[in-house]
This record gives sequence, structure tokens and C-alpha cells, in this order.
Amino acid sequence: MRTFEGAGRGIFVTDPATGETCGEAPDMRPDELDAVIGRTHRAWSEWRADPAARTRALLGAADAVEAAGDDLARLLTREQGKPLAESYAEVARTAARLRYFADLAPRTRRLSDGRPVRSEVRWRPVGPVAAIVPWNFPLQLAAAKFAPALAAGNTMVLKPSPYTPLATRLLGSVLAAVLPEDVLTVVTGREPLGARLASHPGIRHVTFTGSVPTGRAVAEGAAASLARVTLELGGNDAAVLLDDVDVEGVADRLFWAAFRNCGQVCMAVKRVYVPARLHAEVVEALAQRAKSVAVGNGLDPDTRIGPVNNAAQLARVAELTGRALADGARAAAGGHRLDGPGHFFAPTILTDVPPDSAVVTEEQFGPVLPVLPYRSVDEAVDAANGTGFGLGGSVWGTDPDRAEAVADRLECGTAWINHHAELSLAQPFAGVKDSGVGVAGGPWGLYGNLRPFVVHRPEGT
Repeated sequence: MRTFEGAGRGIFVTDPATGETCGEAPDMRPDELDAVIGRTHRAWSEWRADPAARTRALLGAADAVEAAGDDLARLLTREQGKPLAESYAEVARTAARLRYFADLAPRTRRLSDGRPVRSEVRWRPVGPVAAIVPWNFPLQLAAAKFAPALAAGNTMVLKPSPYTPLATRLLGSVLAAVLPEDVLTVVTGREPLGARLASHPGIRHVTFTGSVPTGRAVAEGAAASLARVTLELGGNDAAVLLDDVDVEGVADRLFWAAFRNCGQVCMAVKRVYVPARLHAEVVEALAQRAKSVAVGNGLDPDTRIGPVNNAAQLARVAELTGRALADGARAAAGGHRLDGPGHFFAPTILTDVPPDSAVVTEEQFGPVLPVLPYRSVDEAVDAANGTGFGLGGSVWGTDPDRAEAVADRLECGTAWINHHAELSLAQPFAGVKDSGVGVAGGPWGLYGNLRPFVVHRPEGT
């Protein structure tokens, strides 16, 4: 495992809870990637040749991550802002992914079509992989990319967001003791480093998580060398509450499905559709929780919601909220920045929101939740499906069979019943429409990093 040290240029990283600098990372030049990817290619031949050694290395990597859990979690909270308990959970998930994929192996399949020929489908790694990771879950999303890629026998160059490079670089140092050199290289830098990485002719697969516009640019860059792409491009998940829902019974789960990690979760609930007769009750239940939740520095053990990660995202959240309020929406809770240092925005519940408001139709990616009434289930489903996104969605009610029938009508990759944004390591994760291309998670994530290799042999020889 290697982390690029750079040549004197630096990225200063801001603690979003204080506004102060909390560390520095190298700012790599795009032209320096050639040497990095060259080493990654040379490491690939040995890494792909020994599956048993890969398994041992990945299991050792999981142990090393857990041993460094305290340092990783605290640094993650300082640069990302999330409560320390959530950072510990992210570190644990990182180790769990390594263990899960270490135990997966592709299966050779024998084909038969009646001819006297034995045909076998075997699997080979695609080659060096580029991973570009956003700032909301730097470690977890990195592991979601490097664990299956390495388990499949590929090598990787990993680029974290310039907003959150520190914990990823520490992770690289932690893993250096258990992974062979140049199998996984962490590079940090501002644009156009990511664009160069995605378009580099030495990269055979590009896996990216981030915005739709950037995802399109990544795909265009990868097309130059016909590299495979896996794109997870965010979402605008809708929660549909049915008329038999137990409002008080689901309010806590619904609130945290929207506000975990300060709402900075691609598959968070970002809009809620409620029967008109229950609308006021749902707004009040959510507003009570928004007003009473502890907001502050993630290192404070009492904090439940931290800051927005960066100034640009804070400005976007404020702008979308301000436009909605100007168009007639009302803030039942929050609706404004909080005084003091740091990138804090009050947990916000919006009501009376115009359905075509940008805070409804776009991904706000922050602690803001519009709650909209509906008159019929058909109207709610049409509204839920009425954006360009299709990552996830959920339906809530006391009759799970009825709720599942409604969920089956949602145009998304994952639908939940009476909960939201919970994933198993063994399940596929993918979006439809603008929410992505390709599949991550489970065996699908492993095979996404492999290519089939077919061997034909006459029977009896």
C-alpha cells in the first residue's frame, strides 16, 4: 500500500465544526499519475497470481483497520464532521467489507450444449482500477470499491475528495503493513487530477461515487480508453407514508433516515409524501425531533448531528432552503444557518412546499426535509417517480403486504418497507435513471471487477 507524498504542494483541510485547519495533504499534479499507474501495473501481475495470498492479505487488512479504529475514527470526525459514534461505525464497516470480499471467489462454470466439447467459463481480473470517492463516507465508500477490486485480483489507485483526504491517507498507512507495495495507492489532489485518473489509458475500470454532472464527465473520460465504469450518482429518495401508518411509531426511524450524517447520505430520505389528513401530524412529529436534537461538534459525545462538511455544500443547502421559503414554503423547524464558527445548518422541516421547488426535485444533500401532502396513492407514486433520480425509496404503513405492493411501483434500485437506507454487504446496490450505471455490493460487486475467460476443449482429450 502506498500513499503519494507529493513534492511540496499541499491541500489544507478544514474542520467543518470549527472552521480551522485540521491537516494537510499533498496536491498531486496530473502528470505525476503516469509513474503511479506504471507501478500499479507492475504490481498487478504478482497480486492476481495468488488468490490464497490475496485472501490472507485482505483478512490481515481488516484486522489492521480495527486495530487503528480509534485514530481513524477521530480523524474522520475532524475532517468530515460526523458524530464520533458514526465514524466508529464507518471504520467497522470498512473492516467488515474487507472480510466479506476476502471470502468471496468467482466460480468456474461448465457449459454444455450437446456437442462433444467441454466449455468452461473462468474469470480474470480486469487490471488496474481507479476509484474516486466523495467526502460523505470517505472510508466506507473507499472500501466498497477497493475490497471487491483487490479480492478479484486487480490493483487500484484511490483518490479521496480534497475535502476529506486525511483519514484515507491514514488508512493507506495502516494497510501498508499488510498489502504488497503498489497494490493499492492513495493519491490526493485537486482537479484536474480526478479527470486525468478517469481518462488514463492505463486504467481498465473506473468506479466513481458523486454528482451526476461529474459522473457524466468521468464516463466521457473513461470512454477514451474504453475502460469499464461503475457510477453511483446520488439520489433523491422519497418516503411514501400510507394512510394506515403509525406516525409516532415510525417518526424516529423516519427522522434518522433523513438526518443521519447531517443528511449527507446518497440514499437518505430527501422528501416525504404523506396523506393529506396526516400531514400536520407528521410535520409536527418530525419538527419536534428537529428542534430537540443535539447539533454540534462531532467530537462531543452528546452530539447527534454534526456540521455540513464544506462551505460550498452549506451554501447550496442554504440557497435551496431560501428559494423554497421565498416561494411560499414554511419552516416548521430550522430553515437557517446556526450562529458561530463552523458549517452548521439547523435541522429543517419544510411544509407548504411547492411540488416543483428545487428542494423537492433536486438532491439537497443536507439537513433539510420537505414534507408534502397527497390525495391518493397513485399521486404519491407518480410524485416519488417524478424526478431524474432512482437510487432508493421506501413505503411506510402497518400492513407490510400493502406497503410492499406500493414499493414495487417505485422506480429505484432499492425499496425498503418501514425502514430506509439499510444495506447488507451481500446485496447488490445500484440505481436507475440518473442515479447510476453498474452494480456494487455482494457477488455483483466482485464480478463487476472481473471479465469472463472461456476455454473450449474437445471431450476425451
